[in-house]
Amino acid sequence: MATTDQPPASRLRSWMLEGLSDMGRSGGHTGPHAAPEPAHQGQRWWRVMCLTGVDYFSTLGYQPGIAALAAGLLSPIATIVLVIVTLAGALPVYRRVAEESPRGEGSIAMLERLLSFWQGKLFVLTLLGFAATDFLITITLSAADASTHLVENPHLNSALHDQQMLITLVLVALLGAVFLKGFLEAVGVAVVLVGLYLALNVVVVIVGFWHIITAGHVVTDWSSALTAEHGNIFVMVGVALIVFPKLALGLSGFETGVAVMPHVKGDDGDTEEQPTGRIRDTKKLLTAAAVIMSCFLIATSFITTLLIPEKDFESGGPANGRALAYLAHQYLGGAFGTVYDVSTIAILWFAGASAMAGLLNLMPRYLPRYGMAPHWARAVRPMVIVFILIAFLVTWLFDADVDAQGGAYATGVLVLISSAAIAVTIAAHKAGQRGWTIGFAVISAVFLYTTVVNVIERPDGVKIGACFIAGIILVSLLSRLARAFELRVTSVTLDPMAERFIRDMASRKIRFIANEPDSRDKAEYRDKIEQIREDNDIPGEDFVFAEVTVLDPSEFEAGLTVRGEVLHNRYRVLTLEHSSIPNALAALLLHVRDETGCTPHIYFEWTEGNPFHNFLRFFLFGQGEVAPVTREVLREAEPDRARRPRVHTA
Repeated sequence: MATTDQPPASRLRSWMLEGLSDMGRSGGHTGPHAAPEPAHQGQRWWRVMCLTGVDYFSTLGYQPGIAALAAGLLSPIATIVLVIVTLAGALPVYRRVAEESPRGEGSIAMLERLLSFWQGKLFVLTLLGFAATDFLITITLSAADASTHLVENPHLNSALHDQQMLITLVLVALLGAVFLKGFLEAVGVAVVLVGLYLALNVVVVIVGFWHIITAGHVVTDWSSALTAEHGNIFVMVGVALIVFPKLALGLSGFETGVAVMPHVKGDDGDTEEQPTGRIRDTKKLLTAAAVIMSCFLIATSFITTLLIPEKDFESGGPANGRALAYLAHQYLGGAFGTVYDVSTIAILWFAGASAMAGLLNLMPRYLPRYGMAPHWARAVRPMVIVFILIAFLVTWLFDADVDAQGGAYATGVLVLISSAAIAVTIAAHKAGQRGWTIGFAVISAVFLYTTVVNVIERPDGVKIGACFIAGIILVSLLSRLARAFELRVTSVTLDPMAERFIRDMASRKIRFIANEPDSRDKAEYRDKIEQIREDNDIPGEDFVFAEVTVLDPSEFEAGLTVRGEVLHNRYRVLTLEHSSIPNALAALLLHVRDETGCTPHIYFEWTEGNPFHNFLRFFLFGQGEVAPVTREVLREAEPDRARRPRVHTA
């Protein structure tokens, strides 16, 4: 509210906090990129799909190897189960998420709308913890797999075979350097990377199938071994269903697909309220990505299982984390294999960039608005440094091992998909769509089961997620405590009667009485004026009452609405609505001062009770130690004592 002169910032500080002043305003963009373009100026859906693709399609770099380790000879059948869950489960869920959150908020925002007060905030913080797990492990896992492709390249293996940790850290650092310089979503680069990578994979798949067809014994050997190991098809399907949770990495990418939604062009007639074309084309994006990935998953799991010896998939083996690259070198030669490695490294590294963009778009959307992050958390570069340091730590803890990070990654992916499934189930139920409600409920049950099984089998994922959740909640509460006395009113709106009261008082001394409304009868206001006059030894009755109605005390930043009324034909009352009584009163005083040029006075009576208990009431419920907190908010908002509104307490 108040504007004060600040000392000139250093060049480093200005560079680090560049763009911060524009963030947090109404409609302001808080992510790392320029504000999303209007629908008619966006990109065609298939181009935006490539932004999703650098995350989603890049999992081909390690998914076939993970499937082989998890399911062995059953890898193709288990992958078919994964594809069925993708097309019949995750895809319908996220098509509905696109309808419900067309500005890219995702399922977290859908669930946020269902819960209010502190339970809603804590629930969102928990989901943010799992989202952070998903995105951060995407960065570290993708960098680790990229370094695996580099180290295992036959031309570089002898020189780099002991340097995987260092290479992974360098790739993560380079990713951070890109964002520190200033990252814009290069759709053209994503199109080139995805197009080249998928084209090379098509070549590998065709060559792989050619070798399988020309060497007929490969299929018969596989089918004989499969039958000998599992007996009949029903046992195979049962085992495939059991190992399915281990293949959950193949479901990644849908949350990113919704996050990039604001960049989809849509129709010329689209508006932010009704972006019909954007929703339709985003559904095309999600469907096309899921179908393409499903085809590749089935094909690659088949050729890798039949053509690569099982021992080569194990940790330290030449196909571990790079099954398709292994085939590229084996059947297409070192030159093609090296080109494939370079393409894989590039798309895996860019997948880390996509995940970083997701983090930088997601965290500032919630934490600063909740008051649970410092102001600089709205700026890109400080957050990049924080996330890169965390990525360094995660890489070190997991020893840059792709397989070791799979559990944590799968946990983050599955929790987000499960939350999305639950969110669309509730949305369908509220819309009275009984069939969709049942369908989404079944999908939710499948994903919840998969999540629970994954957590039981690989508890490291939920442990990492719990660490992120605990860290986010702890930092958030400390930040909220540190910012407790910050003026957090984004705007002040007065109705005509309230403006009339202010104009009338401007010609005299402006005096407000802070009143906690009770019965609001004539005696309440008469006795309050009498008490203020006696306690402060002031004559007359030229006062305006200020009464605050607390809405959601867990909200941090909010606008202030002020309404004026005359009660009992005598007493002028301003009714304020906000999440905090002291902040509302301080904002009113500063607004009146700025509008009239006069210094307003406000009169309180001391709050009875334990001061610490009253402060906790203020911190959690927006009320309690009103008088001293109002004065402290004013002191922080207006350092100049001569211009600061006066607070009287007796």
